[in-house]
Order: sequence, then structure tokens, then C-alpha cells
Amino acid sequence: MKRLVLIFMLMAGPLFAVQPDEVLDDPVLEERARELSKGLRCLVCRNESIDDSNAELARDLRLLVRERLVAGDSDEEAIAYIVDRYGEYVLLKPTTSGANWVLWLAGPAMMLVAAFMGWRFVRNRSTARAAPVEAKLTESEKERLRQILEE
Repeated sequence: MKRLVLIFMLMAGPLFAVQPDEVLDDPVLEERARELSKGLRCLVCRNESIDDSNAELARDLRLLVRERLVAGDSDEEAIAYIVDRYGEYVLLKPTTSGANWVLWLAGPAMMLVAAFMGWRFVRNRSTARAAPVEAKLTESEKERLRQILEE
């Protein structure tokens, strides 16, 4: 019995963030609010959605989402309102437009540059081993080498 209670408590962990006074009376609007909240970042907790966060700012954002939906905004309008207010950082999945293309392409570009540099390093290393450089000695160096070898 204790195990069953523990399992249910662990499964309900994220549900503790949304307070009962935040829940809308309309179940359709509440479901929309929950879906939108899952895509918004808690600005205090960083990589946690506002739906999962217990921070006061996350609560304010959850209430703001619900206010916008009750006011008649579509999902896109509600998200746009919050992004206009808090910046694009509030989105857990940033858009792929404008200056964000640089951020989206920077990782793969760095990977290609690193792979190319690694290939060049390995290639140059193997080329250096394949063709040993002969040392050109002057006559005085050759004479000195002969003396050392005879000793």
C-alpha cells in the first residue's frame, strides 16, 4: 500500500506547481493553458517550464497565459504577447527565423570545422612521417661526426 501511494506521489510531482486557484473553470481553456505553459521557460529556473516550476514568476506567467486565453486570444496571440513582454528567451524551443539562424547553424558549422581541422592534422602528421627530411651537413659537421663515432 505504501509503495502504491509513493508511486502516485512521484507521478503527480509536476502537478504540484499549478495551484488550485490558478485552474480555470472551463476545462478546454485549462487544457490549452497547460499546453502553452509547457512550452514557456521559467525565467528563474532556466530549463524548466512554467507549468512545472514553483517559482513566483512562473506562477505570474501561468496566470498571464490564462488571462490572455480568457480574454479570447488564440494560442499564437497569447504566446506572442508573452514573447513581446519577456523576450524570445521565454520560449523553451526558440523560433528558427531571423538572427536565430546563426545560433541554429553555429553548432553544426563548428562540428564541420573541427572535423576538417582534425582531418588536416591527421593528414599532415602521416605526410610528415612518410617523407623523412635528410639533414644536409657541412664538411666541418661531417668531420666532427666522424670524430665522435671513432671515439
